[in-house]
Amino acid sequence: MVEVKVSETRDLTRIERIGAHSHIRGLGLDSALEPRAISEGMVGQTTARKAAGVIVQMVKDGKIAGRAVLLAGQPGTGKTAIAMGMAKSIGLETPFAMLAGSELFSLEMSKTEALMQAFRKAIGVRIKEETEVIEGEVVEIQIDRPAVAGSASKTGKLTLKTTEMETVYDLGAKMIEALGKDKVQSGDVIAIDKASGKITKLGRSFSRSRDYDAMGPQTKFVQCPDGELQKRKEVVHCVTLHEIDVINSRTQGFLALFTGDTGEIRAEVREQIDTKVAEWREEGKAEIVPGVLFIDEVHMLDIECFSFLNRALENDMAPILVVATNRGITTIRGTTYKSPHGIPIDFLDRLLIISTQPYTEEDIRKILDIRCQEEDVDVAEDAKVLLTKIGVETSLRYAINLITSAALACQKRKGKVVEMEDVSRVYGLFWDVKRSTQYLMEYQSQYMFSDQPDEDDEDNLMV
Repeated sequence: MVEVKVSETRDLTRIERIGAHSHIRGLGLDSALEPRAISEGMVGQTTARKAAGVIVQMVKDGKIAGRAVLLAGQPGTGKTAIAMGMAKSIGLETPFAMLAGSELFSLEMSKTEALMQAFRKAIGVRIKEETEVIEGEVVEIQIDRPAVAGSASKTGKLTLKTTEMETVYDLGAKMIEALGKDKVQSGDVIAIDKASGKITKLGRSFSRSRDYDAMGPQTKFVQCPDGELQKRKEVVHCVTLHEIDVINSRTQGFLALFTGDTGEIRAEVREQIDTKVAEWREEGKAEIVPGVLFIDEVHMLDIECFSFLNRALENDMAPILVVATNRGITTIRGTTYKSPHGIPIDFLDRLLIISTQPYTEEDIRKILDIRCQEEDVDVAEDAKVLLTKIGVETSLRYAINLITSAALACQKRKGKVVEMEDVSRVYGLFWDVKRSTQYLMEYQSQYMFSDQPDEDDEDNLMV
């Protein structure tokens, strides 16, 4: 049987920045899955949020693999926000992969390969591994340096203790170097992996808490370990199937994940990995964690992609698929047929459809409040009323875009709080879709390649 390599993944610190949905922290539901009015950055859309909460609960219980959900609604009704809220509610260990429908056509690989990679990014494997560790409190470190420099390697002794026993270990040059690198000293509680020799500092012993002033506020104090020094510990690695695919299909191993050169992965490699993962599941060494794959702008996919998704959802290890669209009855890409949301009827039949409704004036006001707080902009009450009015008459996205530009206009006049005059100024500078369309209709003859629309076409303009 082929040996499958798995790389241990570590969380890197992400750069926090303000984005369109950076204020979303979850779905804003209580323990009974009832939506709160304003919670975790979510406002309104109570029915859609509750439906999404039921889906999240099913994902957590592992009961919905291979199902698909459609978020359908007008532009600017919070479809992507609900998908982001689902991702945050599911938890850190559940994989969440995000993809825009148009991305598939710009990648240097076939559409079906890109979809398969996205599917496998959304399927996690929790691998359990038992390791032997020596865990105890450092009593003393003795390092014997040779009399003549360079004539012999350093040697030394390490005394470790638990609440029940104390042992002296002989140290070699590599272990002495590792202890020095981690600045291990007496009073530290450490764990040493027997297989790799890796040293982990767990903290300072409570018996040394009187030295707190010399340590600093960031010092973590822990209890002296009890029982034997040598223990068996279960370590859990969480990786996705896609990561295992890349590691096993590239000569540079897990480094291929950082170069981004994943390329197309052969079907034989995936089959071998699936067989090995199935073996691990039977032996109790691993378990599958079906995650969520979110495809935005799903109407951009063509008929071949939909055929692939139809088949892929029937796989044993399929994740939950969440797709979003803002289209009505439109042509399915790659065909001359029209269908609701631009999705073929056979695929539409598999979907649980969650509908999003337009926001009320009160909802728009609350969302603008949250965005002002997120973007750290002080806005006067009358300016917020004006922004809300603009949001109702034009679109919520346009009103949100005016917050930062109004803050810059306020800064220019050396003001502290955004007033109505700042909002009015940027409203005059930046046009919304309706005003822009109206201007085009009036001055169309002065633009290149302009076709004067018929009366029927005027009704169909998306304004």
